[in-house]
Amino acid sequence: MTEQNGEKDREIVISPIGEADAGEVLTVQRAAFVSEAAIYGSVDMPPLTQTLAELEAELRSESGLTARIDGRLVGAIRFVEKDGMLLIGRIAIAPDMQGEGVGRMLLEHAESASTAEVAELFTGSLSEANIRLYERCGYVEHERIPDGDGTEQIFLRKNL
Repeated sequence: MTEQNGEKDREIVISPIGEADAGEVLTVQRAAFVSEAAIYGSVDMPPLTQTLAELEAELRSESGLTARIDGRLVGAIRFVEKDGMLLIGRIAIAPDMQGEGVGRMLLEHAESASTAEVAELFTGSLSEANIRLYERCGYVEHERIPDGDGTEQIFLRKNL
């Protein structure tokens, strides 16, 4: 799958994620979540502490997509379908590509490839840019779960 990114007019190639992508995905994931760590004042979050072996195992049991420009991995999304629901997790976009539509494109491709009736994802309550993106993509808040530190996990859903 290929799409043109209007702002930069560079071709973004969307492909299924594979175990061979694990090293690049982990690098982009860590770079992407540094800003989240700054927002929450802690680097002790799974996207930053996950090991390569853990990610490889995850990629064997879940589906996902990568986004590449000129061969460079600029984004990844992971998901699994369970009981009629598309559970979306770990959307990671290279910091220099955030705000360029890569996350939206990955979400749209994941949703269109799914046979689920509903998609669900979550983010932290301080992650305002993420919340705005998900709402622009048609997700609505479904539930808030306190983290015990004054923040909450916000679960958002979208009918597919």
